[in-house]
Formats: sequence, C-alpha cells, structure tokens
Amino acid sequence: MIATLVTVHVIPGCADAFAEITEYNHINSRKEPGNVRFDVLRANDDPNCFVLYEVYEDTDAAARHKKTEHYLKWKETVAPMMEVPRSGLPTTPLCFD
Repeated sequence: MIATLVTVHVIPGCADAFAEITEYNHINSRKEPGNVRFDVLRANDDPNCFVLYEVYEDTDAAARHKKTEHYLKWKETVAPMMEVPRSGLPTTPLCFD
C-alpha cells in the first residue's frame, strides 16, 4: 500500500473554488480501482491550506490515478490557484483501518 500526503497552499480568495474542484476529484478518485482512501482536509488555522490524504493499493494504482480525466482536469484547474507549488510526501501506512 502507498499513501501520499499532498499539501496545497492556495492564493487567498481561491479556497472555495479549490475546495469545489477538489471535491470533484475526490468523488471520482474514490471510484478508481485500487483507491483505498482519498480524504480532503482543510487547516483549522489557515483556510487557504489543504491536505489531501491519498491511499492506493500499490504504486501502479497511484500512477494510473495521475492519468485519469478527473485528475488531469483537477491539476489544470488548480494550477493558477496555487500560492506555492503543491508538495507530496509518499508514505507507507503502518497502522491502517
């Protein structure tokens, strides 16, 4: 299993639009074969900071995600909203329900 924490800081004023397109990505990502989780979190102390917690069965499933129509639409739509480039931290789940 592979999990990735993606941190996104959006430009002030873009948070609602970012949340909307990210919900679209979330809904469709959950339908993908090999997707275990796709959580979207918003920081309590910074409404412009989001964390995506993505879990896939394996690296192949995670790679297929990045070729889907919904991911490519999300990536293109959010690019101009980024305050700084998003960062991803690949991890291996150790304790997982």
